[in-house]
Amino acid sequence: MNDKQSPQSETVAWNGIVSDAALALAKGCVGYFTGSKALLGDALYSGADAAAKLSEALPWRSEQVKKNNGTRRTQQGQSNKEPIIAILFSVLILMAGLQIAFSAIRDLTRGHLSTVPPAALVTVLISIVFKEVIFQYQYRYFKKIGDGSHAAYADSHRFSLYSSITALIGITLSMVGGYMEWSPLLYMDPIAALLTGALILRKGYSMITASVYDKKNQELPSEETANFIETVGRVHGVIRVEHLQAIEQGRYVNLQVKISVNPRITVMEAQDISECARKLLQHRFVHVGEVHMDVVPYDPGYPYKSNHQLVDNDIPTLLQ
Repeated sequence: MNDKQSPQSETVAWNGIVSDAALALAKGCVGYFTGSKALLGDALYSGADAAAKLSEALPWRSEQVKKNNGTRRTQQGQSNKEPIIAILFSVLILMAGLQIAFSAIRDLTRGHLSTVPPAALVTVLISIVFKEVIFQYQYRYFKKIGDGSHAAYADSHRFSLYSSITALIGITLSMVGGYMEWSPLLYMDPIAALLTGALILRKGYSMITASVYDKKNQELPSEETANFIETVGRVHGVIRVEHLQAIEQGRYVNLQVKISVNPRITVMEAQDISECARKLLQHRFVHVGEVHMDVVPYDPGYPYKSNHQLVDNDIPTLLQ
């Protein structure tokens, strides 16, 4: 599989970055004018999402490295990204998490709380719907092209959804407390901000650990690849799994699979079989990223011969 992203893939990735930045700006403005600390925390988390994706999308290597290195060294340079910018973004995210957490604690200790306006609730609801639409578009696209990015998008979106739901609950309960004149519920907005601050700190910490303590690619032992081999073997048209190599890259596993098929089928039929096997692996195992499939004609080896060899071979098989 080609490591270079297509222009459409880059466009889809940048759409996610721009949408996260726009959501962070919109929620931040509404949160500032309405005084909702929970919405401000959710805005900072969207900004952290945009920064994390931006650190992965920026070009890292210099043009001189691209010109001088060969193909293999160029591919290695693409995978070994410089972590400086990622660490800088991580520090900024940690500072933002600490800031919103300290601000929430200050409001809780002082006790000067007010009712959150309905504009904050409407904003967080719209942001959840908009974020879900963008996520579904990105997830379906990268899953369709067989890119392992779809699993990373799902993992990132899950915690982003946690942040928005936390803000939604805090804002809703704070509004209910204001309408019912029950002051304890007014504390829910800064409490939700404190929880979103913890999620922001978690994201910043995970970015730092991923940049500094990046794990080397490790091949999984044969006993852990048995489920992959069994799954591929169940695909109709696969005669045998000749080779399967599972490479662990962070939280995901990339597979190199070689299967043998009937030598008398067409190339198009062989491609359909390999595509079916690839999709089955990615649907059944959520931690599987990229799957590279190689298809070879089945060869039973000596002394056996396949039917097509017996038909096409005019040389007698018995001594005369």
